[in-house]
Amino acid sequence: MQELIAGLEKMTFNLEEDVENQRGVGYLPFPGMDKSGVAVCTFFLKGFCEKGQLCPFRHDDGEKTVVCKHWLRGLCKKSDHCKFLHQYDITKMPECYFYSKFGECSNKECLFLHADPAFKIRDCPWYDQGFCKYGLLCKFRHTRRVLCTNYLVGFCPEGPDCKFTQ
Repeated sequence: MQELIAGLEKMTFNLEEDVENQRGVGYLPFPGMDKSGVAVCTFFLKGFCEKGQLCPFRHDDGEKTVVCKHWLRGLCKKSDHCKFLHQYDITKMPECYFYSKFGECSNKECLFLHADPAFKIRDCPWYDQGFCKYGLLCKFRHTRRVLCTNYLVGFCPEGPDCKFTQ
């Protein structure tokens, strides 16, 4: 059976070359049409797409890290010129305004990211070392820690397993 199939990998069809070179693909009727449902232009990725704004494929450079909130609602008018991603990706969703502002979101079908605001704030490096000159006005989190009394005296028998270690 292998003898019958061998040698096909060297065979190419005209169709494959046409697809790679995007032959037969027409121009868009007007610049800025919505291309959110189509693939990325391979020529744009290589740096030379002749069709420009009239190209029927997306001209994305892949550096967009957050999904466009207007595109999610079907209202983005910038198309390729938008600085945000026009592709649904759960890991790159924008943050929910209501959850970040009020700590809750009443929309059960909310598409936006519900990140706990407490986790976004880093611990204050000065407070961790003992004193922060900004006090209550510090933009970082001040977390009180209980010190091990055995360690304060000089030695804790629990060592790294002590419940008071970080």
